[in-house]
Amino acid sequence: MSSNQQAFPVISLKLADENATERLAASFAPLLCGKQAGLAAGGRIHLRGDLGAGKTCFVRAFLRAAGIQGRIKSPSYALLESYNLSSLHFYHLDFYRFSDSREWLDAGFRDILQEQAIVLIEWPEQAGALLPPPDLDIHLEHEDEGRSAVLTAYSDKGSLWLTTLFPATPAHRPPTPEGGA
Repeated sequence: MSSNQQAFPVISLKLADENATERLAASFAPLLCGKQAGLAAGGRIHLRGDLGAGKTCFVRAFLRAAGIQGRIKSPSYALLESYNLSSLHFYHLDFYRFSDSREWLDAGFRDILQEQAIVLIEWPEQAGALLPPPDLDIHLEHEDEGRSAVLTAYSDKGSLWLTTLFPATPAHRPPTPEGGA
């Protein structure tokens, strides 16, 4: 890595069940919705993983925690579901059905990648290198009864989200022997 490249954090988690995935998703809502001091609303999260790994579960829990009410549909067929809450715009995209990486451009989705919008994209790899990097990439995988999650920041904003939710713990210090030292 060159001296001008910044190393962004990567967090690996074990999620015991669907409820753990939902709690993780809910923990991000205040950060992206501008309800955390020092964090502006907006951001992009890419969700990767096999079918049934928990991507849509994550998105639904995130949107519920953000305050979206009513039915939250998967955009598997429509490709895009959008929601508005006050002045916040939420976009949930699913690129699973894309056979050509340019399809997301042809569909006009570049226009929704605004800084202040909240954009959640399932199957971003289907857009290839044409999709700009997210603030945060979440890779979910089945693992025994639960799943594992690898959260990788790709921007200062994504890095701030991870360090806010997962602050570094101080190094463990061995106890000093009684009587001095």
